[in-house]
Amino acid sequence: MNDICINQSPAKVTNGMKKTGINILFLIVFTLFGFQCTPFERTETEVNFLENPVLLDLDDIKKRGYIRAVVDNSSTSYYIYRGRRMGYEFEMLKTLASSLGVRLHLIVKSDIEEAYSLLNKGKADIIAMNLAVSEDRKKIGTFTSPIGTMGTVLVQKNGPTKITDPFELNDKVVHIQKDAIYKSQLNSLQNNLGIHLSVLEEKSNSDFLVSKVNKGEIEYTVVDKVAAIVNASYYDNLDVQLEISPKADVAWVVRKNAPQLEKEVNDWIQKKNKSGYIKTLYAKYFQNTKNNFYRANSSFSSLGGNKISQYDDLIKKGAENLGWDWRMLASLVYKESGFDTTATSYAGASGLLQLMPVTLERFGVTNPNDPIESMMGGVNYLKYLDKFWKEKIPETNERIKFILASYNVGHGHVLDAWRLTMKYGDNEQNWNHVAQFLKLKSDPVFYKDPVVKSGYAKGHVAVSYVEDILTLYDSYRELIEP
Repeated sequence: MNDICINQSPAKVTNGMKKTGINILFLIVFTLFGFQCTPFERTETEVNFLENPVLLDLDDIKKRGYIRAVVDNSSTSYYIYRGRRMGYEFEMLKTLASSLGVRLHLIVKSDIEEAYSLLNKGKADIIAMNLAVSEDRKKIGTFTSPIGTMGTVLVQKNGPTKITDPFELNDKVVHIQKDAIYKSQLNSLQNNLGIHLSVLEEKSNSDFLVSKVNKGEIEYTVVDKVAAIVNASYYDNLDVQLEISPKADVAWVVRKNAPQLEKEVNDWIQKKNKSGYIKTLYAKYFQNTKNNFYRANSSFSSLGGNKISQYDDLIKKGAENLGWDWRMLASLVYKESGFDTTATSYAGASGLLQLMPVTLERFGVTNPNDPIESMMGGVNYLKYLDKFWKEKIPETNERIKFILASYNVGHGHVLDAWRLTMKYGDNEQNWNHVAQFLKLKSDPVFYKDPVVKSGYAKGHVAVSYVEDILTLYDSYRELIEP
């Protein structure tokens, strides 16, 4: 989990004369001679990671409690829509993680080479970018069973000058995603047809390149056919008819030395194919183009705008009052109410921040369905919790986790877990340590301990609550601008 960004100050950096001299010398050498770097050609250390990946298999992932997957921020992979995480890969990965009994952490990248580097360094566990299966890639990762098939097409502007035959690509410039299979496909096309074309690779995804074609910034790109068809539903003036390469298997990638994970993922794919789950999910994201168009172009989408909800301005004011990153407060609001001002829980909590009647009264909220009143009351309650924990947990990022847990289960129960942590010699200022004791508050051995004042609690629910909010915050921070 990344650190929470709360009013961070720039780090002070002091360079010595020796280091400066070395940097200048390197700059001179680089300027004079430059360097070329082919895909997956890096330093010796990097190459060693690709050829000898870190030993980390399913047992380690389960012990850690979460699986890390690399995905792309695109209309067919992963994005935020009205505060909710969506996408074909995202939904499959969420179901996979659940079947493995772990949580899901996502890493958003469009650079395929970087994804492989993260995988083999042990910083990611699976690449879920629907990569075309190739012999070169098999050398640095193990492909799972196919998730589906993918054909490749040329994307261009519609009109009288559009290309209708691959021979017409002669002397043209085609922009593609860096390290994608499209480069080798275009090279094969050149060799087979005896034509010449320039291939320019960019560190961007298919959606971005298609949008550049639509804007007239580039003439041609090559993407997988399904993504092309989905994007063509957004832009009326695009042609995606010219096939570059026929359908081939696409799959996810795991480390070569992770046979347990490979087997579990393959078994899961087989079951989900047999049940029709993958086919149904495919239809949701790739065949319902009207819904895809609406979501991708909405101002409340990380693809079409930068809004999380209609209450963003109100949330930003509340977050400023708290000294929080507004996306953290937005994560809490989504978890509590899904941005529904009329939401009411089974326990009687209501409004955007789901305040209980006693809390509403205490913090002066007369109409919980009024978003301004609800936000004001919720923020005041959060400030109260912040004041309560400030001396005990001086570090801001850690304290927020205690505040969130207190918001869910009550600060008395969290304080009990804090006391238990001290009693048993762990670090009471570390949320992970305190969380372990909070989960034990359903065990009579612990909730009947003399240091416990508030008794029994379903502490594991509060711990999961905090994890859910922090995971959502990571997604908001990754995909939504501050």
